[in-house]
Amino acid sequence: MCVAYPGKVIGVEGRTAEVDFGGNVARVNVGLVNVAIGEYVLVHAGMAIEAMDAEKARGILEAWELVLEA
Repeated sequence: MCVAYPGKVIGVEGRTAEVDFGGNVARVNVGLVNVAIGEYVLVHAGMAIEAMDAEKARGILEAWELVLEA
């Protein structure tokens, strides 16, 4: 099973991006996707596996909230 979490790109340098996960910032490999500052990425094991817009990221975050409440 793949567990991935969306975050907002706040910086990009080559194949690495700084991604904000609700206040926790991590360096993420973005070699598989094309991203720009302000966009969102879905991250699994330190790799961005999908770029997405804010609406899709918000939907995934809401789903995570439901899972974590159970």
